[in-house]
Amino acid sequence: MWYSMKNKLNCILLVVIGVLMIGSIVFGMAKPAVLNTKDQAIIAVKPGMTANDIGELLYNEKIINSVIMFRVMAKFHNMESSLQAGEYAFSKNMSLDQIVTMLAKGQTTYRQITIPEGYNVDQIAKLIKQKGFGDDTKFKKMAKIYTPYAYMTSSANASYKAEGYIFPNTYHIPRNTTEEQLLTLMVKEFDNQFTPTMRARAVELGLSVSDVITLASLVEKEAKLDGDRPIIAKIFMNRLKQDMPLQSCATIQYILGYPKPELSIEDTRIESPYNTYQHMGLPPGPIANPGGASINAVLYPSDADYLYFVADKEGAHHYSRTYQEHLDFIEKVSN
Repeated sequence: MWYSMKNKLNCILLVVIGVLMIGSIVFGMAKPAVLNTKDQAIIAVKPGMTANDIGELLYNEKIINSVIMFRVMAKFHNMESSLQAGEYAFSKNMSLDQIVTMLAKGQTTYRQITIPEGYNVDQIAKLIKQKGFGDDTKFKKMAKIYTPYAYMTSSANASYKAEGYIFPNTYHIPRNTTEEQLLTLMVKEFDNQFTPTMRARAVELGLSVSDVITLASLVEKEAKLDGDRPIIAKIFMNRLKQDMPLQSCATIQYILGYPKPELSIEDTRIESPYNTYQHMGLPPGPIANPGGASINAVLYPSDADYLYFVADKEGAHHYSRTYQEHLDFIEKVSN
């Protein structure tokens, strides 16, 4: 008798699940998956929460109508074993099946931030603060000392150890991400993007990763057009080989902290290890976070033998082999 009653209960449960599944599929097809932001609710699922805990949370927020139905659906989707903690964005126009599927797949909500190519740490920190992703001071403090990879070998005079290694990209950031986690994510993206082939090419050129990224940061800030990047990269390399100062205006702008259109003689005399008018060789580290085009320009530079360049008012560069040619171009672009 007891055994028979147990079988009946199991059968009833299976029928209930079947009915709920059919209903949820039909209902799910009828209701759009796109969130209605006006009705949106952010639900925080904490580690250790059960399906019942989550169901009650959703019920209290008026996202679902029945905790029991939610639990049955969660059991069918085996949600308990795959549930991921985090913040989820639900709205009242979502079906029960859509809600449980999101939880089972760990489709947590996120916010988006885009780091433009050529931004330096100060600019990135300011952007993070403006977008509400964190505190700029904390981010910069971390960037001063953050070196998770052995190739991040900027000199002791570098303003930020992480400068140059924060890869410009669009990032999907979970809520409550810390400044340290943000920096970790962005530097890890650089490590992923700087491929083994690129590393091998750097060795072939006799350059360290730090050399490549420092040069690429100069190219990023000097070149406005993609076609100019490999030529400017080669000019810097040519000057290094001939023991000429790089004399990059971009390094002076980095010292000043803003992009001054025209530098004065006094600007080029500022005492700083980043001043490539006053100091030979590369600056202590990158002056910006270069994108892929500038990095590849350094890895695959032009074969030009130019030593000088100057930009006109439209941003196009004019190249010369001698200083006198360079002076002539400066006069032309100034008129």
